[in-house]
Amino acid sequence: MKNKEIFIFTPYITLGNLLKIAGVINVGGEAKIFLLNNKVLVNNVVENRRGRKIYPCDVVQVNQDYFFIKTRGE
Repeated sequence: MKNKEIFIFTPYITLGNLLKIAGVINVGGEAKIFLLNNKVLVNNVVENRRGRKIYPCDVVQVNQDYFFIKTRGE
């Protein structure tokens, strides 16, 4: 299990982009299949849409790993 902070510089990013930035997948095209085969939670709610908008202060759980979304100002 790991906890990792992901810093973004835009108002939001998509779940697919987050998975790529976090190193969970190698390329964005893998997101759809990854989400079908793995449990991903956004703020403790199961999510399977790769286009789901992820905002600062959101918490994304991928299996046992947690990703905390922040902006540089936090």
